[in-house]
Amino acid sequence: MSTRTPGDDVAISRLDRILSFISLGMIVLSIVCFFAIMIARPAGVEDFTQGIWPLVTILPLLALPLAFVLILVVLIRAFIRRGRANRGG
Repeated sequence: MSTRTPGDDVAISRLDRILSFISLGMIVLSIVCFFAIMIARPAGVEDFTQGIWPLVTILPLLALPLAFVLILVVLIRAFIRRGRANRGG
């Protein structure tokens, strides 16, 4: 088992932060859309084919899988970065 000094942490790149925040934003937006649909039904909205409702209904179906893929990309990049840091020094 190797010991690390406190200053040996690998720096997080700007791209990783951007991907993380994009995936977090997509997850939050999808959850908001999901709750909007759940609230709209009892509130009396019958037609989800007009206005902004088609976007609200389709967004969680597209954004959640894409956010999952972005999280996987961030994790893979982190594993690669840590592996390179451990090999290099």
